[in-house]
Amino acid sequence: MRARDIMTSPVIAVTPDVPIRVAATLMVSHGFAALPVVDGGRRLVGIVTEADLLRGRYTDGEPGDAPVSDVLTTPVRGVDPTAPAGLLARVMVDDGIRCVPILDGLRLVGVVTRHDLVRALARTDASVEREVRERLDAYDPNGRWSVTVRDGHADIGTTFPDERSWRVVVALAEAVPGVLSAYVHETTAADTER
Repeated sequence: MRARDIMTSPVIAVTPDVPIRVAATLMVSHGFAALPVVDGGRRLVGIVTEADLLRGRYTDGEPGDAPVSDVLTTPVRGVDPTAPAGLLARVMVDDGIRCVPILDGLRLVGVVTRHDLVRALARTDASVEREVRERLDAYDPNGRWSVTVRDGHADIGTTFPDERSWRVVVALAEAVPGVLSAYVHETTAADTER
């Protein structure tokens, strides 16, 4: 499972000139713990978290009208859409953060939150197995698959004999939220009967 498979996209983000009060309203109305801060080209320039807003609110002056640029956290660590879910979890736990921006180059394309990772973990093997089978059937409606998912690990039997097709099958399976790894092996047509 990769960042692109579980990320929220498109992303609600703010620019550095947005008032703190507006950012706080967006976070509360959507249930966010953080908002990415981007420039006009959607390039990530920072992130504003609940802690940043609280720090900005309880200082002297009228912080609600101050721009987000006064309180945002920068620099921010972002990851590529192909980053494995395990890396995202380690970053969140080790760095104590709740939201990881997903970047295509410098451009913000999504975010993954702790909630996104937990939601993927909460799926049952049976529901993951059904979705893997649906994706494989969309790839080749005449394909014959045996799919078993245990603890997030997909074991796929197929009659495709070539390695290129196997790589496609693995990529399709690993794109399903809840799949931690996928293994493909060749079987006979009788083995893959549903």
